[in-house]
Amino acid sequence: MWNGAQLSPSIETIDDIRQLDRIQEVPHEGPMTDLLWSDPENSLGWGISPRGAGHTFGPDVTKEFCHRNGLKCVCRAHQLVMAGTDWNDNRSAVTLFSAPNYCYRCGNIAAIMSVDENSTPDMMDECVQTFESAPMEARYPEKPQGAPRPRPF
Repeated sequence: MWNGAQLSPSIETIDDIRQLDRIQEVPHEGPMTDLLWSDPENSLGWGISPRGAGHTFGPDVTKEFCHRNGLKCVCRAHQLVMAGTDWNDNRSAVTLFSAPNYCYRCGNIAAIMSVDENSTPDMMDECVQTFESAPMEARYPEKPQGAPRPRPF
């Protein structure tokens, strides 16, 4: 499993990622931008990202990347998914989003995944734990009498 990064048309192997100078400002284009901003789609091949940076990639792209690199699937983040997890059509990529009720207004569920070397894409739903945001009262339990409740950001 490859955790926390997406794919790029200019990256074919995990070793390609290891070769990147990752201590830099994110450029306007190229593999570093793709790793941050590219997102899976269920259409085949590469596409233009609606984000304005990176690309979209289909399940065929992730299946080939996994095969080439001896991986079971790609586990990625950095994209809001309302249910906390979202698998592509052939289960070669899963998106996890671990911030519940993102920006205190999206109403999404969050998820984390715990896997080991024996985990397979067919059983990974069992490895997911989902959670909702804590109610405002639990986040800010004490407030001085008459004082407004602090803003959550």
